Amino acid sequence: MANQTLPYEGIRVVEFTHMVMGPTCGMVLADLGAEVIKIEPIEGDRTRDLLGSGAGFFSMFNRNKKSIAVDLKTQEGKELVEKLIASADIISENFRSGMMAQFGFDYSTLSKKYPKIIYVSHKGFLPGPYDHRTALDEVVQMMGGLAYMTGPEGRPLRAGSSVNDIMGGIFGAVGAMAALKQREQTGIGQEVQSSLFENNILLVGQHMMQYASTGKAASPMPSRISAWGIYDVFKVKNDEQIFLAVVSDSQWEIFCKAFGLNDLKQDERFSTNNLRVQHRSVMMPILQTLLADKTANEIATIFEDNGLPYAPITKPHELLDDPHLNATGGLGEVVMSSGPNAGNTTKTPLLPITLGGNRLPIRLNPPKLGEHTKELLEEIGYSDSQIDDLLKKKIIQ
Repeated sequence: MANQTLPYEGIRVVEFTHMVMGPTCGMVLADLGAEVIKIEPIEGDRTRDLLGSGAGFFSMFNRNKKSIAVDLKTQEGKELVEKLIASADIISENFRSGMMAQFGFDYSTLSKKYPKIIYVSHKGFLPGPYDHRTALDEVVQMMGGLAYMTGPEGRPLRAGSSVNDIMGGIFGAVGAMAALKQREQTGIGQEVQSSLFENNILLVGQHMMQYASTGKAASPMPSRISAWGIYDVFKVKNDEQIFLAVVSDSQWEIFCKAFGLNDLKQDERFSTNNLRVQHRSVMMPILQTLLADKTANEIATIFEDNGLPYAPITKPHELLDDPHLNATGGLGEVVMSSGPNAGNTTKTPLLPITLGGNRLPIRLNPPKLGEHTKELLEEIGYSDSQIDDLLKKKIIQ
């Protein structure tokens, strides 16, 4: 997209965010061309140093951003940040309730001074009876039905990704885009709210509507009655696993022909999808036995050649070498700015969209702490001597 203007070029976002939800919102807007300025405390966003499952948070969700490190507990720090806010189109935050008000950067205060400002708050719950609770992705997955649907009966299990944090941030960005469009018409900004819990409810909405439609509660996914005769993970040769799906009667005919299963094709119990669902307890052991002597790759080749749905069981790190992602530009390169591998170049997933046939590029690596402090302060009128003085006082870094 070297010669193509990104849609949100010229839009400035000042974000007060940490962890996943808020940074995701900024990442989406930044990938789409906005200038996103990350306000960090002097000690840095704490996700810079997380270990375990959080080790990739900062590098994943903070690309294409600028970092300014400032002590907001000082008057000088608040003053310089407010100058940045005065130049911004969007403010984004995901801190606990009341924290932004302590600095005078809550929507009520800022909107009086800057009526065009769009203010995105990422919270656990939208305003209501639950909004006093402390929420985490896992909390809302448990109380919002997602963990129940993911795990086996009696064993609620969180999804294997920060789905609500990530999608909550995406919806925060969508809300900001909608507010920008309205501002074109009205000249006035507004507050946008996005939340973990309500996002989770959207994710399980299909199961809520299943109950509304049938009067029967949805069973957890591992014990559900599938709508399809073949829609499962098969254990095959060498203890490999592969997911296979045959979801229509025409696919059943193709499947039987491809694997030479004429007897099954002629069996009246399996002649339609609904009959195959009813007789899964008979059909599945037969298929497991018939496929057990083939490797996952052999089965995948047959399914591929016949246009049947299948999937290898892939671990996340293996996707760094995925041939499709690498061939289509689905992975961009970034220099890690934190963690044990800081300074190393790695691949990272890009937004799953194209504009004009192009993927959205990585223009800036995840920033080092305070990497753009001097540049941004010079832009809003601070002299070298003023910046040096703030550095000596440890108000900025």
